[in-house]
Amino acid sequence: MDKVYHFLTLAGIGLYWILVAGVTLRVVLKRRAVSVSLAWLMVIYIIPVVGVICYFMFGELNLGRKRAERARVMFKPFEEWFFELNHCNAHVPDNMGTHISKIDNLCNKRMGIPALCGNELQLQTTPQEILLSVIDDIENAKHSIRMVFYIWYPGGLADSVAAALIQASKRGVNVKVLLDSAGSPTFFRSHWATMMRDGGIELVEGLEVSPWRIFLRRLDLRQHRKIIVIDDEVAYTGSMNMVDPAYFKQNSGVGQWIDIMVRIEGPTVNVLSAIHCWDWEVETGDRQLPVQPECQIDIPEDSKPVQVVPSGPGMPDQLIGQVLTIAMHQAEKSVRITTPYFVPSADLLETIKTTAQRGVNVELVIPKNNDSMMVKWASRAFYSELLSSGVKIHEFDGGLLHTKSVVIDELFCLVGTVNMDMRSLWLNFEVTLAVEDPAFTLKMHQLQSHYIESADLVDYNKWKQRSIYHRFFERLFYLFNPLL
Repeated sequence: MDKVYHFLTLAGIGLYWILVAGVTLRVVLKRRAVSVSLAWLMVIYIIPVVGVICYFMFGELNLGRKRAERARVMFKPFEEWFFELNHCNAHVPDNMGTHISKIDNLCNKRMGIPALCGNELQLQTTPQEILLSVIDDIENAKHSIRMVFYIWYPGGLADSVAAALIQASKRGVNVKVLLDSAGSPTFFRSHWATMMRDGGIELVEGLEVSPWRIFLRRLDLRQHRKIIVIDDEVAYTGSMNMVDPAYFKQNSGVGQWIDIMVRIEGPTVNVLSAIHCWDWEVETGDRQLPVQPECQIDIPEDSKPVQVVPSGPGMPDQLIGQVLTIAMHQAEKSVRITTPYFVPSADLLETIKTTAQRGVNVELVIPKNNDSMMVKWASRAFYSELLSSGVKIHEFDGGLLHTKSVVIDELFCLVGTVNMDMRSLWLNFEVTLAVEDPAFTLKMHQLQSHYIESADLVDYNKWKQRSIYHRFFERLFYLFNPLL
């Protein structure tokens, strides 16, 4: 019997090392950033068995066979729908400034999406303003309401939004709501999910989290977009989930979440509607492309373009990352970034440093306290490089600053759902708006200035004197930054 146990032990060890060798080979042969590959090899070798399991769960961008096949088949018809917008009189290449013209070219060539003029944008900056505006638009809806969110958390005005949707459905409005499974578990367990479905709302749990799917799809791939489209006439997007901050994560010790949304009217609404239709078809297989925007509208001569930039599995790789790079390389005077999670790729880090080193005033505004301890320490691991390059870092101390924005030269801005981390730029379903509108951008810049008033500027000399304790945790979590 001892010989049998000895044989089984040797066989188990042999099989494990064959598995490790196979996974190692797969990591090495995958074309991705060297830092990502090294981080995974470190995890695999330092944490036996668990490291291999983690790689199967989180190591590759695996959407799942069914969704991946849908996305492959969908791409051509959606690209054709987007490309038709080039014939709309809202696409005015001659009316584009230098900041957005190159982004228009990039998005057009990679996905067929052009920048469109003739929009009215409203920057909404408080939870009450945002949620009451959404409720008012829902109550005036006549035909359709489409929503996609990462988090829907019951409580406060978020419940009023749910009630308004149920009433809209009962009066004949077609309501489709797509929520991420990992982001909205509390909502799906609440009575609101049952009431919505009983009220005729099509409520779909996106990218369902299940232990049975561990080896079929990457479980931390998330639907991170925030989009509302009403009657293909009004749309919202931005950083805010469907939550009332006064009722959300009150025990996390970071204060209330600080967010924005942009309310949009005009041709860009239809583009955001098409992005929702993309997500809906990936999840359900049901195709319902929206109507094309009205192309005989009068476009004011001073109307400025808005470019919708989506990203995610099945869409062109690194599209939002490319837009960020183009925008910062064109900066002449200033770049100001707000983000809750700052764990940049090597390329993005170099872009930020280079921009500062050529004399552009680069400012980074991030929360002093974060709901993710790992991200907090990993972010600080980049401080020394950034500060020595001339980047100014402001730590916001008025809550969890969740706004995701970039303002270039106070003339052009990016606003959306995208964090400055590997997860947002490489993995999740995201969307951002590139806006070349000086009036709107000025409001965004003023809001960022308001954030800075509640922030502490990191002093480089004092930072260099931080304790060994802090340096240790920075370096520890820095090693895992490609995986965060």
